[in-house]
Amino acid sequence: MSNAIIDVQPVRVYEQTRQKILEMIELRDYLPGDRIPSERELSERFGVHRMTLRKAIDELVSSGILERRGTSGTFLPAPVVKRPVAGLSPPYSISEIVRSCGGVPGSRLLLFEQRDANQRVAERLQIEKGAPVVAIKRLRTVSDLPFCIETSCLPVGLVRGLAADDLVGDVSLYTLLHDRYSIVTESTNAIIGVVPTQLHDAELLGLKRGEAALVIHVIASDARSKPIEYMTSINHPRRVMLTTERIIK
Repeated sequence: MSNAIIDVQPVRVYEQTRQKILEMIELRDYLPGDRIPSERELSERFGVHRMTLRKAIDELVSSGILERRGTSGTFLPAPVVKRPVAGLSPPYSISEIVRSCGGVPGSRLLLFEQRDANQRVAERLQIEKGAPVVAIKRLRTVSDLPFCIETSCLPVGLVRGLAADDLVGDVSLYTLLHDRYSIVTESTNAIIGVVPTQLHDAELLGLKRGEAALVIHVIASDARSKPIEYMTSINHPRRVMLTTERIIK
């Protein structure tokens, strides 16, 4: 048997090149929608063959970190949904936000159940720990692309008779609360942060487990400042961007 020598150098160069591109994106403060330098420029900058560079870019495109736009070049993907800071929650619905961005809103009900409020939910809804709440979890899509997972908890006493069938399809929870229960949201309190995605949420959003995602916690209250909903929204990091613009109804 001959002792074949396997050259692993091309693999190492390709991985190093991919890492250099990632570092370039992070260190130079590229924004979503920005164009990165051409393959020729990058191959000269990093001192690698064009084929090696192209392979590194191909993987970044496959993972959604970069996107090619025909002959225009390679770009950081522009967010599909721009969520206004003034419209993170009611009175603006997710469907309105998606339509304002030119997308087609969609929703998939993942969970609908009655449960006992844990300490965190009880504190935010100002109810007793263990009090019954309705939990609703939905995957929201824009033109069939998943962009956020939203979980809402509401006191059972406010929404008696609410059923899973009421939330099938592109249904606005806030419109339903207004029309059926005469509940009007007058104020909201939102906290924004970043969290690593858990396995199931990552799979639903098309992310890698542990990949950072934007999380929004919202407490919605009525005219008497009584909390009516506690909502947590996990957002795709490359399909959602927060802005200061307002939605005009």
